[in-house]
Amino acid sequence: MAKKNTTLLTEFILTGLIYQPEWHISLFLVFLVIYLMTMVGNLSLIALICNDSHLHIPMYLFLGCLAFVDVWTSSTITPKMLVNFLTKSKIISLSECMIQFFSLGFSATTECFLLATMAYDRYVAICKPLLYPVIMTNRLCIWLLASSFVGGILHSFIHIGVLFRLTFCNSNIIHHFYCDILPLFKISYTDPSINVLMAFIFPGLIQVFTILDVIVSYTLVLFIILKKKSVQGIIKAFSTCGAHLLSVSLYCGSLLFMYVNPGSAQADDQYMMDSLFYTVITPLLNPIIYSLRNRKLLDSLTKILKRNV
Repeated sequence: MAKKNTTLLTEFILTGLIYQPEWHISLFLVFLVIYLMTMVGNLSLIALICNDSHLHIPMYLFLGCLAFVDVWTSSTITPKMLVNFLTKSKIISLSECMIQFFSLGFSATTECFLLATMAYDRYVAICKPLLYPVIMTNRLCIWLLASSFVGGILHSFIHIGVLFRLTFCNSNIIHHFYCDILPLFKISYTDPSINVLMAFIFPGLIQVFTILDVIVSYTLVLFIILKKKSVQGIIKAFSTCGAHLLSVSLYCGSLLFMYVNPGSAQADDQYMMDSLFYTVITPLLNPIIYSLRNRKLLDSLTKILKRNV
């Protein structure tokens, strides 16, 4: 069989969120405000935790790292999206595409592991309060954090490695606002079956691990809470755990729907909305979710504001 002459594509065009040009300026302003609020919220949370010695405990160490990952996620996606709102040329090179996907894959995976770690931390704090300083040592905390970040890097490398086997010859139109693997599979000249399988197995295992860890941890926490007779203790435990459960539900729910079912006939627009939720909206909401009813964070913020007034 004669081989067809093909030209390998090294540039792609991102269609973005919406195709009507008249909406671009309005969307630019909306997402610019969201991005700035995300940066201010998460960076303020990090600064607050770093500057207050009362917050130098595992719970807030993990929360500070989660805020850092949210900053990373938002900065990976939003600036390029903002630029594309203002330019006619929405081109992204193959190397930029790979870097963007690697960066997002790293932050998404790391966030899942951090959420699982935070659930375990709450379990130890509530179920074994007397042993908490013995179990959650500095060494264990550093190991858990290092494992989360290294796991994120390794997971991204796996997908990048198999992504390089794909070639793109026929179409360079990516129906998305960033370079994601599932839209890339649709325009691949090479059969992406192996990549689709990898996109099902590895994210699926990570999601199952995260969700099971959270379910087991909070089931045990629930049993302990129900045994307590202190109403104040019950309210405090529910307040702390409720914020984390909400964050896990929002983040893992959208990821699970997107990546664990890559072969679904989901519309491109619906897929983009799901992607928008976990890459842009969740990093905006996390500082609000964790700070709104956290007495220590609010007290620390109040002290700083009084000191500077």
